[in-house]
Amino acid sequence: MNIILIADDHPLFRTALRGSLQHIYTHAVILEAGDMPETRRMLEQHPDCDLVLLDLHMPGSYGFAGLVSLRNQFPAVTTVMISANENPDTIQQALDFGAQGYVSKRSTPEQIAAALHAVSLGQIHIPAAIARQLDRNQHTPPSIAQRLALLTPQQHRVLELVAEGLLNKQIADRLNIQERTIKAHVSAILEKLQMRNRTQAGVALRQLGIADPDQQSQ
Repeated sequence: MNIILIADDHPLFRTALRGSLQHIYTHAVILEAGDMPETRRMLEQHPDCDLVLLDLHMPGSYGFAGLVSLRNQFPAVTTVMISANENPDTIQQALDFGAQGYVSKRSTPEQIAAALHAVSLGQIHIPAAIARQLDRNQHTPPSIAQRLALLTPQQHRVLELVAEGLLNKQIADRLNIQERTIKAHVSAILEKLQMRNRTQAGVALRQLGIADPDQQSQ
């Protein structure tokens, strides 16, 4: 792998993971991002990025919604979930939403190396102890994920701002585009998500969030 992006909002964890990755991939360029908007900017600036190690609890991520938007906007980039959350249902959902693997934040450098090697070969990697609890044949991607994948990157950004409670004019100002364009985007979003109003769409996006075990333990 030539370019790897660490997408996590904890600087100390990014530093530690960077050290492990530099040991595994001695010639790779290691990039960092602390939130979802910065993650998108990094991928736009580095379209040849090979791998994103994505923490699902970053600001602006909306849990699985951030994963869905990245897989939609950057389908060629391998995306691996890295998290302290080891709930099998959460991991299964991450795979259903498009993650190509899962790495625990408690993994040793050797385990990280093995995981990334498997993913580089096109395999779906999950720690063996967790994999035994999953049966991918019994799962299909949730319908909301399939519908979210139909949104363009710009529509997804508009939906995120709708979920924050912003009005069309405020969204237009934030994105520096005309209000009538926002109205068109909102109409297209509602049609693609098969929802009646912006409130429903915002609620649907927020429901894709997942609890951060680090926050729960505080």
